[in-house]
Amino acid sequence: MKLTAIFLLTGSLTLTSMLSAEGQKLHVLIGNNEGIHVYEFNSQTGEMNFKSRNTESSAGYFTVASNRKHIYSAGAGATIAAYAYNSTSGQLTFMNMQPTGGGGSAYVSTDAVGKYVFSASYGGGSLSALPIQPDGSLGSDVQVIKHEGRSVDTARQTKSHVHSIVVSPDNRYVITADLGTDKMNIYSFDPKKRPSPLAPAAQPFVILGPGSGPRHSTFHPAKKFFYVVNELNSKVDAFKYKKGQLTPIQTAAMLGQGYAGIGDAADIHVSPDGKFLYANARNEVNEVVAYSIDQKTGKLTFVGRQSSLGKGSRTFDIDPAGKFMVLTNQATNTAIIFKRDQITGILTPTGQKIDIIRPSMVKFVRAD
Repeated sequence: MKLTAIFLLTGSLTLTSMLSAEGQKLHVLIGNNEGIHVYEFNSQTGEMNFKSRNTESSAGYFTVASNRKHIYSAGAGATIAAYAYNSTSGQLTFMNMQPTGGGGSAYVSTDAVGKYVFSASYGGGSLSALPIQPDGSLGSDVQVIKHEGRSVDTARQTKSHVHSIVVSPDNRYVITADLGTDKMNIYSFDPKKRPSPLAPAAQPFVILGPGSGPRHSTFHPAKKFFYVVNELNSKVDAFKYKKGQLTPIQTAAMLGQGYAGIGDAADIHVSPDGKFLYANARNEVNEVVAYSIDQKTGKLTFVGRQSSLGKGSRTFDIDPAGKFMVLTNQATNTAIIFKRDQITGILTPTGQKIDIIRPSMVKFVRAD
């Protein structure tokens, strides 16, 4: 009875949060080499209208602070840039920039309470933790952790390539995907231990299948499951998660049966209601694959696939109400808006798109 009550309560809270997102004012932020572009998003029709653009620095990848007052982006070279963000007007104001102490950033994230920004360096095979000052700017006392190792792919895995870095829902752990070593490295996080808030966790890593090439990862809204999309073998690994511990439960294929080409899997997200998972592939494939999620086991079941309607399918995001998805096609210079069926999980094109030069990161942000 207690377990049933907890499950019902969790489902009720998820439904409540999704219903509260209905009709919410939203911005869509898209980053590219020209900066961060801000669009007003119509949560009823999926229409996007340009509002502003920041041009101080390139922004292939960025993250939005939980208070929506600051944005941190991968700047030119091995730097992270800090911006003040006006969630009403969409205007960004440059604050400062700090070196990562490693290589250029492929991924940027921040902890839940706005104490640190984390950077993953693909070329440098390292991760960095940069402190956030009280005014939202970045401090200079950075912690850098260098990874070593290699794996079986002689073209892509001759050394470490840290591709992403995410923070656990309880804000106590940081997990990195290392494409070069086929490892998910786990670090404990204590923001009070400045300037070295990260340390290897009790379970310091899990090893994926040889040649997997982990790229991006995400937590389930219920906080007990964790999913990784692998760039090199175009598969999704599912894990149980508890207090910094990852336990493998499944590996799911992304590519169609009989397809022997390269998938170049890229991004991964779970729908706000926790019922579906989506992962996209690039190269010749250029599609988004949908899976239903078993709420008890976390296992995935294939639902369908949708063309990205372009080439170089890079990243995507789902609006807070779970009604729409925006996806970037970097090679064909477009962002495509899809409608999402909340019952079946299937995506359908709305016929709407945004023309933008080599778009990379896309993110929904609540507007005031």
